[in-house]
Amino acid sequence: MPSPENTSRPAPARGRPRDPRIDAAVQGAALEVLEERGYAGFTLDEVAHRAGTSTPAVRRRWRSRQHLVVDTLLDRIGPAPTPDTGCTHCDLIAGIGTLSPAFGAGLGRRVLPALVADLADDPELEAAFFGRLFHPRRASTAEALRRGVERGDIVPDADVDLLLDMLGATAYYRLLFGHLPVTPSLAEDVVHVVMAGVATDSWRSRHAHER
Repeated sequence: MPSPENTSRPAPARGRPRDPRIDAAVQGAALEVLEERGYAGFTLDEVAHRAGTSTPAVRRRWRSRQHLVVDTLLDRIGPAPTPDTGCTHCDLIAGIGTLSPAFGAGLGRRVLPALVADLADDPELEAAFFGRLFHPRRASTAEALRRGVERGDIVPDADVDLLLDMLGATAYYRLLFGHLPVTPSLAEDVVHVVMAGVATDSWRSRHAHER
């Protein structure tokens, strides 16, 4: 199986080098089409037209419309957003909080459920999605949790994988079913609920006034 880096963007053919301006124009146009028409109305022809290039030029860069969607989402939210600020709950809020501006306006609801459904029947697309988007974000948040343990903010026997699922689950659940919005305050609310269950007494005493 190809490595994740090769599943979304195939290596360019020999000859004239790729023009990075076309790549940028295509991804900008792709985001516009997704926001306006959603996943169901997303076509390479429309993206090429808006980018001022040809459909074959787009196909040479992305092997399918689904792979272009993955790269567009990657460009929108970033692969590894969780920072290291020296503050455990601040790091977690910043990392999870990238989902709100990226998907809060309806883009996630119109794109993510259908894209996830397509992963089941396309191993290469699944590898691209997990290798380029899902796993890097998850790994950066896992590092933030481990730093929290090292700082004495999180109990040492905390189940990191379970915490990762709990931190991301609320946003993804709302994106998939659309029953409630992904609000700007959602990340902070979720992080404080999770920290209430796994924080050390030392962390609680320092931050009890914040909620």
